[in-house]
Amino acid sequence: MNLVIDVGNTRIKMAVFEDNRLQSLVFSDEKNILKEIEKLMHIFPIQQGILSSVRLISQKTVLKIAKLIPILELSSETNTPFSNLYKTPKTLGVDRIALIAAAVVNYPNKNTLVIDTGTCITFDFVNNKNEYLGGAISLGIEMRYKALHQFTSKLPLIKLNYSENIIGKTTEECINSGVLHGVTQEITGIISQYKNKFTDLTVVLTGGDAIFLSKQLKSSIFATENFLLEGLNEILNFNKAE
Repeated sequence: MNLVIDVGNTRIKMAVFEDNRLQSLVFSDEKNILKEIEKLMHIFPIQQGILSSVRLISQKTVLKIAKLIPILELSSETNTPFSNLYKTPKTLGVDRIALIAAAVVNYPNKNTLVIDTGTCITFDFVNNKNEYLGGAISLGIEMRYKALHQFTSKLPLIKLNYSENIIGKTTEECINSGVLHGVTQEITGIISQYKNKFTDLTVVLTGGDAIFLSKQLKSSIFATENFLLEGLNEILNFNKAE
């Protein structure tokens, strides 16, 4: 069995896979990560692991994990099941690498746009030759709320509360309308631009806000929350097979 560790901007996800099937998913922080791994190892016969981090995690913690199980640290140098044509591959986030790996395994030889709706909204495109070309990075939903509050003197910090009415009648309603309708129109518009260029486009929506946003979008998409974890598992298996 494989242990997949995803150190994101806001939390750490750990998943256990048997072949390509997700068996367990837990959340942690760096302080408790070793205890959580040990708990999982008591339940599952974990043989190897992969670590992906988009923020700084101490090398001391990584070394302690490596003492528990053989661990692969994902980087721009790691072998992947796709050709990376990004002009600055060393600057490409490991989370985006994992998402494209999941795309080429789940939708081989298809033009695929992966939209990850987390702290940031990322757009990543792989063509029908399994070549990664690049994409875009935009503000996530929560970041937009925080920006409106932090960079103005009077706008409040509010929580997501979707309404189909585009005309806000209070300040809070206006913020919600601007953020949420803005995000959905942005995603819809970008999908449309890709479809104009690639008529056989497959669109995958993932990340923390994927299920919510999929209900607002009119485009035909595949919504899945654990696409990144699946990609990490595929990269681990790919490197084991070599």
